[in-house]
Amino acid sequence: MIIVTGGAGFIGSNLIHALNCQGFNNILLVDNLTNGHKMHNIADLTIEDYMDKQDFIARLDEVNFLSNIKAVFHQGACSATTEWNGHYVMENNYNYSKRLLHWCQTRKIPFVYASSASVYGMGQNGFSIDRACEKPINMYAYSKFQFDQYVRNLLPSSQSQIVGLRYFNVYGSREQHKGSMSSTAYHFNAQLRQSDEVKLFAGCDGYADGEQERDFVYVNDVVAINLWFLNHPECSGIFNVGTGKAQTFNTMAQTVVDWHGRGKISYIPFPQHLQGAYQSYTQADLSTLRAIGCDHAFLDVKAGVTDYLNRLNRND
Repeated sequence: MIIVTGGAGFIGSNLIHALNCQGFNNILLVDNLTNGHKMHNIADLTIEDYMDKQDFIARLDEVNFLSNIKAVFHQGACSATTEWNGHYVMENNYNYSKRLLHWCQTRKIPFVYASSASVYGMGQNGFSIDRACEKPINMYAYSKFQFDQYVRNLLPSSQSQIVGLRYFNVYGSREQHKGSMSSTAYHFNAQLRQSDEVKLFAGCDGYADGEQERDFVYVNDVVAINLWFLNHPECSGIFNVGTGKAQTFNTMAQTVVDWHGRGKISYIPFPQHLQGAYQSYTQADLSTLRAIGCDHAFLDVKAGVTDYLNRLNRND
């Protein structure tokens, strides 16, 4: 059996879909379905069982709880960067992750978990897997950062595979339930369909209108990296997951306009509440990922967003 926490979420549900495509159906999906709209992410998936997150956590200390586990993909977390209830965030993202990590270590189960590029903060010192580059600026980022630090201390004595994946700006299918936290590709598509206009932030931090740059990475590529580690249990560590190439919001918006064959791009004033708390530039350093032999070729914005929009709008 394979366990996927956050299995009804964006990346988790895509991961289960890919596992199904590879013939893995004996999957335990762990999630919190208080937001029942997430069921649309999993209605086409094949799993062996579903378990509520709190029930799953409560049973981790049971001696005979589950057996013959091939791997755990820990995707579940509070992912809202606007959540400032530190107790809530640390309980969900840090303490839960620690318990599950030690449960896996005791049983020698491979443990692959979602970290985040948000640990790099404003990115003044770059985006390498290096403590000197890390400076989180919100509670979500801090929770991911602190768990990475915990993992770093444990790695030298680990009993089985531990992999932390620092996701950059992920976009793709099965993200519609995220609302305001959905990707710009999703929002730009919705804006254009409603008004023939895509709205971007005006310039900030010395960047011209819409010229802020992010490392936009397609969810299919993120899933492929997760599965690469499933097939390479000898590889452990913390790794960036992005394309390694920053692209502008203008490029993202223009790709959406081109796909629809209509519409225009306009700019709105940069929100005051985001000033000083906004990543105007991100670009993954993939050197540690490449160093272990992972040569996966990531799609750029044009290719990835085009494929995404083909899927997102195919029922029209």
